[in-house]
Amino acid sequence: MPTRRQLLTTALAGAALAAMPVRWAFAAAPTDKRFVLVILRGALDGLHAVPPYAEREYASLRPALAIPKPGSTDGAIDLDGHFGLHPALAPLAELYRAKELIIVPAATTAYRDRSHFDGQDVLENGTPTPFAASDGWLNRSIVALGGGEKRLGLAVGSGIPVVLRGKARVQNWAPTKLPAADQDFMRRLSYLYAEDATFANAFQLASAPMDPEMDGHGQRPRLNFTDAAAAASRMLVATDGPRIAVLEADGWDTHINQTNRLKPLFIELGQGLASFKTDLGPAWSETAIVVVSEFGRTAAQNGNNGTDHGTGGLTLALGGALAGGRILGRWPTLEKSALLDGRDVRPDNDYRSVWKALLHGHMGIAEGALEDKIFPDSRAAPPMDGLLRA
Repeated sequence: MPTRRQLLTTALAGAALAAMPVRWAFAAAPTDKRFVLVILRGALDGLHAVPPYAEREYASLRPALAIPKPGSTDGAIDLDGHFGLHPALAPLAELYRAKELIIVPAATTAYRDRSHFDGQDVLENGTPTPFAASDGWLNRSIVALGGGEKRLGLAVGSGIPVVLRGKARVQNWAPTKLPAADQDFMRRLSYLYAEDATFANAFQLASAPMDPEMDGHGQRPRLNFTDAAAAASRMLVATDGPRIAVLEADGWDTHINQTNRLKPLFIELGQGLASFKTDLGPAWSETAIVVVSEFGRTAAQNGNNGTDHGTGGLTLALGGALAGGRILGRWPTLEKSALLDGRDVRPDNDYRSVWKALLHGHMGIAEGALEDKIFPDSRAAPPMDGLLRA
């Protein structure tokens, strides 16, 4: 576990890097394929984004949160007669019908506890254990592609996330005026300082007006995902631009008032993801985008019209390189006997199976490198079949 000093030093270093002007330091890329990772920090509720509306248990577990069935007012957009999309994600329904979106429900990492810090580290370090690696699996992927000195990687946001840290040189882009810290980041800091009385008291005084779940204030400004997607596209289309990019979006920790909090985030996410198709132009056919979160949320709602930290979540894979219009992977159902620990969607699908399939079949990374170096101890998660166009 990193020390408080190490975490703060990393944060300061990231902020300093983000404040530097953008330098177009990319070199000729060894591939025309693009790979984009979108991390939704805070734990996305997959059952709200892609509701299994046909299951009786769905509505009974979520009397105040369940998305109505297709055809109802504000109802889900039907996908296959069993699953639907939240209506605020309508742009993704268009990609699904165009066979450019794949949905994998009941998906997550190898992590089985419910800590944001640990869950996000496992998501990014590519091992089954929190803090088992100091570099990230996408950085190791860049090394395997032979792009260690060519800055194939791009981080869009206020710093370079763990998944892109390592031996390979990467680029960071952030807007000139950085957004203020959002509520999820402040909450994670509160967990870090919880056992230190001096820091905890000072932090509580400093951050009291920042959490809308506690005091009714609105969220602080943050980098809009649609703006981040547009910036990433401008760089990804360049002949000498990056080929691998990471975008981050905060705000997905919805313990309270989930319906109202997720709707604007879904609108922003759907519009941003759909904009890649237009903004990338011909490069869209060479692109694979994956959307993930550190874990899912409880199958049942809590007493505050929200959901708590869970396990099985959701991943989306989209792009012109995908054989989309399908829901892949195993679905355990929401029957009580199928829930993990009697409360969570059982995680029947491993993120690494999706990542391996795309990194090998799309980006051309050797299977041996994926198993031995990029995702060590992952033989139990074989590459998922059928993600890519023939």
